Amino acid sequence: MVPPTEESGQPEVLDRLLSRVLRESDAYGGGIYVLTAGGQVLSAVVLAGVPSNLAMPWARVGISASGPLAEAVREGRLVWVGAEGELARRYPRIGLALPYSFALAAAPVVSAQQTWGGLLLLWPGSHPLVIEPQRQRAIEKASGYVGAALRRAEENGRPIAATPEPRIVPVPRRRMVTQAESLAAVDFTERLPEGCCALDLDGRITFITPTGAGLVGSTVPELLGARPWEVLPWLDDPVFEDRYRSAVMSRHATSFTARRPDDLRLSFELYPDARGISVRIARSSLAGAGAGAGAPGAVVAAPTPPPPDSAVIPEAGAAPMRAGVLYQLAHLAAALTEALSVPDVIKLVVDQIAPSFGAHAVALFAVQAGKLRLRGRHGYAAREMERLDGVPLSPDHPSGRAVTTAEPAFFASRRELQDAFPRAADDDGNHAWAFLPLVAAGRPIGCCVLAYDRPHTFGHDERALLTAFGGLAAQALDRAHLYDTKSGLARSLQASLLPQALPELTGLETTARYLPATRGMDVGGDFYDLVRLDDTTAAAVIGDVQGHSVTAAALMGQVRTAVRAHAIGGAAPDDVLARTNRLLTDLNPGLFTSCLYVQIDLARRRTCMATAGHLPPLLRHPDGRTESVAVPPGLLLGIDPSASYEAIDVDLPPGAVLALFTDGLVESPGTDIEEQTAGLAAALSEGAQHLESLADALTRRASRRSPDRTDDTALFLLRLTPS
Repeated sequence: MVPPTEESGQPEVLDRLLSRVLRESDAYGGGIYVLTAGGQVLSAVVLAGVPSNLAMPWARVGISASGPLAEAVREGRLVWVGAEGELARRYPRIGLALPYSFALAAAPVVSAQQTWGGLLLLWPGSHPLVIEPQRQRAIEKASGYVGAALRRAEENGRPIAATPEPRIVPVPRRRMVTQAESLAAVDFTERLPEGCCALDLDGRITFITPTGAGLVGSTVPELLGARPWEVLPWLDDPVFEDRYRSAVMSRHATSFTARRPDDLRLSFELYPDARGISVRIARSSLAGAGAGAGAPGAVVAAPTPPPPDSAVIPEAGAAPMRAGVLYQLAHLAAALTEALSVPDVIKLVVDQIAPSFGAHAVALFAVQAGKLRLRGRHGYAAREMERLDGVPLSPDHPSGRAVTTAEPAFFASRRELQDAFPRAADDDGNHAWAFLPLVAAGRPIGCCVLAYDRPHTFGHDERALLTAFGGLAAQALDRAHLYDTKSGLARSLQASLLPQALPELTGLETTARYLPATRGMDVGGDFYDLVRLDDTTAAAVIGDVQGHSVTAAALMGQVRTAVRAHAIGGAAPDDVLARTNRLLTDLNPGLFTSCLYVQIDLARRRTCMATAGHLPPLLRHPDGRTESVAVPPGLLLGIDPSASYEAIDVDLPPGAVLALFTDGLVESPGTDIEEQTAGLAAALSEGAQHLESLADALTRRASRRSPDRTDDTALFLLRLTPS
């Protein structure tokens, strides 16, 4: 790829870059995303090769979300999903909403060591499990050029920002055709005995022959610009739209057979490419079968021979829900189940899900003391929200009525809203609204308001989807509130078992950090402590009780108390561990504990330490050299009552830093703990001299490496100060 030379201050440069990337990577579609909302959301700027109705749910992606694009940007690496079934296995939520055969690659867009966004590319069908080196190099080079364009736009004072809806650019034609060729193509198709039809990527009819229009029982003018399932009631079935979606996403030919109201059976064969779908319409080979065997729209056997992927439409029913609606509903449900806390749910609803409905603005309110209090917003100005915050639960206001009646309200225009609520219809710049009550277990908990900047007609399917979304959001908020309550109690319990403050000793500087796991609400068993033994002697201890539960936290409190008692009693480090071990085996809690005990002699500037299966500490010498202290290994506490432990003496000169830590600081899924410990040692060696700043830097490093912590983390730093 040749580096772009276009003026990078214009958004159109991304259109040209994306077209070039698609052409040179042989991808059929993709998009360019930029970071918004303070780097917390990826917003699509330009998309190509994908229909807008499929793209909107993915137009805004939270950086912490579970998905290939968020993962690629978050971890700064290319993510490849090639083999069929990999999407559903690795990202079940996306696989549920897009159950089709296609491959994808997601890459971070980086320039000048700054991440600007992400690049997403799609290929048809199944591909190798591991990306080919040549394709990987092309993608990485392309993402580099996109990053350079975004960076130059920022430097020129004209940054490329996300818009409410991404631009959908057409995929370039393979070749240009003359007017004579176009007319000849039309003549050719109209001579054929079967009907021909063309759909764009959004499913709208862009061309149909008179024969094709006649076969489906309509006319060319009535069909042009419409989606078949919207103008032909006997095709209004999820299977038809699912076949269309399958063709668009997998680029595989597909087919189905349906019956008109007069019992004439027709076969439809769909042949897709990057610009649309060609459809062949013909009388089915079963057209002469007995009439009356089923309702109009019922599917029978596929034509012979069918394209590789074929389906039949089940017997028609009353007002079936669109396939896209069903998949989007499944996506919404799965997305909301991943949000744990109330702020997580609000952020997901306001920043990602609600805008996917095409709304210009969204506001989320919670019921509090008989009023609706604002909890989150997107697209609304602060002054508009000041007017809406605190609206009483009154039937005179659309939000209040939606909550009190538990019935959603839809207004397609400003006139409709003014007619229903003359005093509440202030001019906020919007022209259509959906007021969705949030009701959980029969109890109103709030209201979600979606506003559109132009008149918007809410169809049957959209109303059904929005109503279901309101119910899902309410359940998620109710569940998250319960989670926050229980999690708060658990955290309070854990905090009460850790030292509220470390004792101050002359000649010894200490600081500690504790990071709870970011996933799950059960308390962990990591602990640390500093015990004053006399004016010149102290004991530092750190440990980790197996498991995450109230039982683990209670055992952690017992271990900490036992260690403290034996230390104050004057026991040597090896005896402290041996006595604590015998106590735990007598208690038989069914959990094991690692522990590192360090006795510090401030006068002699020496330490004596012993370990019970705990990670060895790191020692940074005054000259910055850092090493792992080789403490003789000992058995975990609580296994063998006769276990013994060996202690060693280690010099601790003034200015040296001793770092005690639990495995949460260096261990994460898919990484090598020895490599991570070496990385921690390097960070400690290069870190700040100020102990508080050093502790902050080390914990930030762990959070950046693994934002979703599955384990608690404790860090304890000690340094002797000059006399």
